[in-house]
Amino acid sequence: MGKREIRSSAAPAPLGTYSQALVAGDFLYTSGMGPIHPETGEVVGTDVAEQTRQVLANLSAILAEHGLGLDDVVKSTVHLQDLHRDFPAYDKVYREHFNEPYPVRTTVGSDLMNILVEIDFVAYKQS
Repeated sequence: MGKREIRSSAAPAPLGTYSQALVAGDFLYTSGMGPIHPETGEVVGTDVAEQTRQVLANLSAILAEHGLGLDDVVKSTVHLQDLHRDFPAYDKVYREHFNEPYPVRTTVGSDLMNILVEIDFVAYKQS
C-alpha cells in the first residue's frame, strides 16, 4: 500500500523537512502541531488553554482532509513546556474536544520553541 502525504491549507505549513501527515494503511499519522495560525504564521494565545484550542483546530483540519475527525483519533502524544503548571488547563480543553472512549495519550514535559503545547495524533480510518 505504501504511504501517502496529507496536506491542509487550513493548518500551518511545515517549517522544516516533514509532512503535515502521512497515511499508511488504515492509519493517519500527524506531525507534531503547535499553536500556529495557518494564515499568519503567528503563535496564537498567551496561555496553554488558548494554545491547546489552536493546536486542536490545526490537527482537526488535517484529519478532515482525509475524512476523519477527533473521534477517529486512537493515540495522542502531547508535549507541554511546563508540565506541572499547565497540565490542568490543557487537560480541561482537551476533554472538551474528545468523547469516550478517549484516545490513549502520552503527556510529557518538553523544551519547546516559544510555544506552550505541541500535539501529534494517530487516527484510524477503517477501509
